[in-house]
Amino acid sequence: MAGKGTEKAKGKMKEVAGKATGNKRLETEGRTDQMKGKAREAGDAVRDRAKGVRDSLDPEK
Repeated sequence: MAGKGTEKAKGKMKEVAGKATGNKRLETEGRTDQMKGKAREAGDAVRDRAKGVRDSLDPEK
């Protein structure tokens, strides 16, 4: 898996390229990629918080 923010950066480049060339499809794809990246980061944050809670409740850790 690529580093954090890669999908958002790729999306931003597509969006900018789409705006510069007047390509609405590419612009929309870019926005979609950015939203996917944000959703993935949010999911990762929830998973990390849940793991922290689980670890704090585990008496053997």
